[in-house]
Amino acid sequence: MKLRRSRLDALIADQEHLSAVTRENIEAIQLEKLNRLLSREADRGGFYRGLPERIGSLAELSSLPFTTEEDLARHPGGLLLCSQAEVQRVLSDATSGTTGAAKRVFYTEGDLENTVQLYMAGLGELIFPGSVTMICFSFSGPFGLGELISEAITRLGATPLKLGCALSYGEYAAVMEKEKPDTFVGMPVQLLSILRACGRHSVQRALVSGDACPKSIMRGCESLLSSRLFPHYGSREMGMAGAICCSAHEGMHLRENHIIAEIVDEDGRGLPWGEWGELVITTIGMEAMPLIRYRTGDITRFFSDPCPCGSETLRLDTVKRKKSGTPMPAASFSSSLLSASDLDEILFADECIVDCRYDLLCNELSVQALTVGAVDKDAVLSRIQDVAPSLSVTLSCRSLCPDDQILYFGKRSL
Repeated sequence: MKLRRSRLDALIADQEHLSAVTRENIEAIQLEKLNRLLSREADRGGFYRGLPERIGSLAELSSLPFTTEEDLARHPGGLLLCSQAEVQRVLSDATSGTTGAAKRVFYTEGDLENTVQLYMAGLGELIFPGSVTMICFSFSGPFGLGELISEAITRLGATPLKLGCALSYGEYAAVMEKEKPDTFVGMPVQLLSILRACGRHSVQRALVSGDACPKSIMRGCESLLSSRLFPHYGSREMGMAGAICCSAHEGMHLRENHIIAEIVDEDGRGLPWGEWGELVITTIGMEAMPLIRYRTGDITRFFSDPCPCGSETLRLDTVKRKKSGTPMPAASFSSSLLSASDLDEILFADECIVDCRYDLLCNELSVQALTVGAVDKDAVLSRIQDVAPSLSVTLSCRSLCPDDQILYFGKRSL
């Protein structure tokens, strides 16, 4: 059966006035926009004032210095490329791994419109006119994440259910029974927790984003839904929207007319397609705060083989956060340090576990689990000790109550 080409291709073609999206015209557009950005930065005289005003090829991009999270925290004014009057939204977050200044990312109305359009391309793979979609991301006011997703769903002719992530399991179950949503948008573990606690009801398809999606989580969700998940990748720095899954379910297509992506090793050297490393982005489509060679701290790779859907845009594989202070992980993401997603891989392999929370103090790891059946605690503890032999681990389990809430409202962490 011939697969429909990624909806991202149609979006890029429309935005760039192309009859077809090929590697050749993608790279031509990227070089043109990059040089336009370099020229604007030179005129602006801000953070990037020492860079050349233009380069001759995309290969020369690797000669430019990296931008880091610390740069975003320390130089927000120097990185802003528009006037304050044009800023519609500011997102602030503590710099990862530090207690210092928060990093701030700015967006214009045009940036937010581009985000909605990419959401429409990604959500359009699973949401159709007449669909009812439960949105389990936070709603934080105008131009917030939940609001932008809701706008995209409405434009697709579907009905958004603005549930957020703070309802109890009993409340989610009541809404699912009454409203009969056929689609879900939210974080991966959140989806699995709701499905195990509340049942599938009418939900058939799901887009997951916002956090790592270990294989056991994906398998659990897909088994309960009887359909494949549609993962999405985005970050504040790329406008909350970066790459979407097509009907082939073989990676996430990157919006390359707005983002130039590289994969680099621990020393910042470029890696070829197919090799795992850190994702570096140059956001040539951002109006308010375009970034040049920003080190995301996310580990992934580009697929080296063509997508079965026929699209020639780059595709990202599974994405996971790099652990501070550790060597660049290989495809298995193995590391001497433990992460929440490592533990999720172990805990959620048990179908009786609905949700769990981790607290690590010195060498003592405490795991709290909500369950819907009997859990073999000894077996779970043994699997945890296999990956963290130096830790003292305690596991407490209790039966889920309807008033219980999801144990993490945001990204899961230790």
